[in-house]
Amino acid sequence: MTSQGLVENQASIIVLDDESELRQMLQHYLQAHGFRVQAIADSARLDVLLARSPWDLLILDLMMTPEDGLSVCRRIRAEGHTLPVLMLTARGDPVDRITGLESGADDYLAKPFIPQELLARVRAILRRQRMLGGENPAAPKKVRFGEFELDLAQSLLTHLGTPVEVNTAEISLLVALATTLNRPVSRDNLIARARGRSYVALDRSVDVQVLRIRKIIEQNPSEPRWLRTVWGKGYLLSGEVIA
Repeated sequence: MTSQGLVENQASIIVLDDESELRQMLQHYLQAHGFRVQAIADSARLDVLLARSPWDLLILDLMMTPEDGLSVCRRIRAEGHTLPVLMLTARGDPVDRITGLESGADDYLAKPFIPQELLARVRAILRRQRMLGGENPAAPKKVRFGEFELDLAQSLLTHLGTPVEVNTAEISLLVALATTLNRPVSRDNLIARARGRSYVALDRSVDVQVLRIRKIIEQNPSEPRWLRTVWGKGYLLSGEVIA
């Protein structure tokens, strides 16, 4: 199998479009090229899928109701979802393209398009993600919160320069929080990012781990300053990027 085929067989894609015929066509076409595809018609279903497990790409229609693509893209970015977004629209105006990219989309494709062009865009996005891997220059390498520093590359927590003993599950959770520093992340999204697809979203051990982390990094764990609960959204780690 070629390296490209290997990547595609591992890649999972969500297609969100309220136009049934196009949605089904994209699902069948991408599946025929080795991708795992879930085609959905509304953003409520998207929220369920994103909470259950991580995905490699979202193909998102701009012109939808009741929540349009721009709103969906802005919202999932604010919630801490980092999967790439390829936005589709019937409007080819450059202003629309800029607006889509500013909302958090990674690429933009105007309708009508030929399937081969969509496939080329999808492959390019996935190839870029593979090349970045864990070496995304925009991603933080080290973050600081209070007297603590977290080295994401080494999964190392230190207090005033001295390493702090933290178990594997807790350091994985801290790293997941730090990659979306100062933004709330849903608990189910944290589970998926910290532990992978195989874990059940209903696993509540993440809440216990949050309490343990607070006992380590907070002066007063009952009134946390750095690792806070944002009601209705999840958990948020406050701090600053230092490298």
